[in-house]
Amino acid sequence: MREFDTSDERYRPWINNYPEGIVWDDEIDTTPVHEQILAACAKFPDSNAMDFLSKKTTFRSLGHQITAFARSLQKHHGVKKGTRVALLLPNTPFFPVAYYGILLAGGTVVNCNPLYTVPELKHITADAGADILVTLDLQLIFEKAEALVEAGNVKKLIVCHFPDALPTVKKFLFKIAKRSDLANIKASRVADKIVTFNSLLLTLNKPKPVDIDPETDVAVQQYTGGTTGLPKGAMLSHANIAANSDQIDKWGCGVFYPPAKVVAVLPFFHIFAMTVCMNVPLAKGSEVVMLPRFELKALLDLLVRTKATILPAIPTLLFAIANNRKTTPEQLASIQVAISGGAGLPAETRDMFEKKSSAILAEGYGLTECSPVLCCAALRQASKPMSIGMPVPGTDVQFVDLEDPTKFVEPGERGELVAKGKQVMLGYYNNEEATKEAFVNGYFRTGDVGYVDEDGYVFLVDRIKDLIICSGFNVYPRTIEEALYRHEAVDECNVIGVPDSYRGEAPVAFIKLKDGKTVTSAEIKSFLNEHISKIEMPREFIFKDELPKTLVGKLSKKELREEYAERQAAKSK
Repeated sequence: MREFDTSDERYRPWINNYPEGIVWDDEIDTTPVHEQILAACAKFPDSNAMDFLSKKTTFRSLGHQITAFARSLQKHHGVKKGTRVALLLPNTPFFPVAYYGILLAGGTVVNCNPLYTVPELKHITADAGADILVTLDLQLIFEKAEALVEAGNVKKLIVCHFPDALPTVKKFLFKIAKRSDLANIKASRVADKIVTFNSLLLTLNKPKPVDIDPETDVAVQQYTGGTTGLPKGAMLSHANIAANSDQIDKWGCGVFYPPAKVVAVLPFFHIFAMTVCMNVPLAKGSEVVMLPRFELKALLDLLVRTKATILPAIPTLLFAIANNRKTTPEQLASIQVAISGGAGLPAETRDMFEKKSSAILAEGYGLTECSPVLCCAALRQASKPMSIGMPVPGTDVQFVDLEDPTKFVEPGERGELVAKGKQVMLGYYNNEEATKEAFVNGYFRTGDVGYVDEDGYVFLVDRIKDLIICSGFNVYPRTIEEALYRHEAVDECNVIGVPDSYRGEAPVAFIKLKDGKTVTSAEIKSFLNEHISKIEMPREFIFKDELPKTLVGKLSKKELREEYAERQAAKSK
């Protein structure tokens, strides 16, 4: 144990081992990202900002749309400083326009995952107080937005017409072949609460200037969670968001500058993609080539067509690319850097990918509360295997005792990773208790266990929280357990996370049934389809006569993890 001496560089061993050309204590730019984007639009007006299924959007057009959208939000929809506006959108050109337009108008973005169930979306919009929601007229998404209005959670919908995002030929074919996929918003039960996205782009007036304090004004309210599984709104200031973009830019040593092309197949509503796939490249004038969702063939075709240079990914995506026998090195030839985040990168996946691609594969680490990146492997040179790299510029990472988090441990000793930097959140919205618990000694507590070695490389070995990282998304056991308890046959249940070669981790549910009740795994799964998202669906259901408990009678996950590991070991023999 030690008293931390902030002037002693022994406790920051990465400083003397930083990649050439990068300075750890460099000044960090906190200019709001929407200002940076508009500056890029002015600097690179004729360059392509976005490519969506071959339809191009120039920086000039992007800038015009952002300013028009912002002005309409202010003039016709009452958006002002601090107004929460929710986004329920997949990756489309609509997303960056709405995102930066909301920030320019003074509002706060509340990102929502379109895969979430209506109850989950109700909680987020209600907690945030987001009266306006921007969404898409694809039926599967629109019906959720419609339900939020009917429930009184949202007062107004701004609806984007999906075919407008497509190139002319694809737009024509979509309207013929996929007409049934579109919602008839004119016939909607909440039609009087709907305005079209395009109608907000018609104004020629500029938005009224908003006096933004980057350090204190919230740019994005990003929902995360903890061991309770209840989503909490991490308040990310304009300075937080901008700082992390600048930290990543500095760490990249120009890799994000034109003529770079960044693949956006990860969803923008996810904090990793929001920063690395959208904010960083667009602020530097580079092109973002996007897909609405991950499909392997579509991604490979995109790489071949666009000659994209940077591939931010999650381990699941890298595994899908590398594990497919039809994937060729030629298809991946343009990729210079692949950045893995959102979950731990298995060694097997790394090895498989590196056999298919000559790109540098850099693993990064971050959390929603940190905008998100804290550490990353070098993007211009190889790093130590299995390490999450070093802290990015302006970020201090330390480790504290697992029993007493007020005490720091020595380099090389295992402890809980804590972090400090300009990208760390202001706190949780309307939750002072959770905010207080999240910090110690001025550092944010990550809940992850690891150590820093003598060269400054950070390694993670375990996780304190019960959180399951599944395909880069946070899955909370309690959410699944609460859904299981709604089934009339379930007496007790306990959900754990287990290693999964495709998703990184996957939930497994252990269930004890009530006396005299019988039910199959298929029936349980069918029941859960109505209560949880696909991401949260357990990989396996294991029925037991009794579930292990602690001495005080609390259901214990420790024994279940050990039991499952033994089961898998027995199967492999």
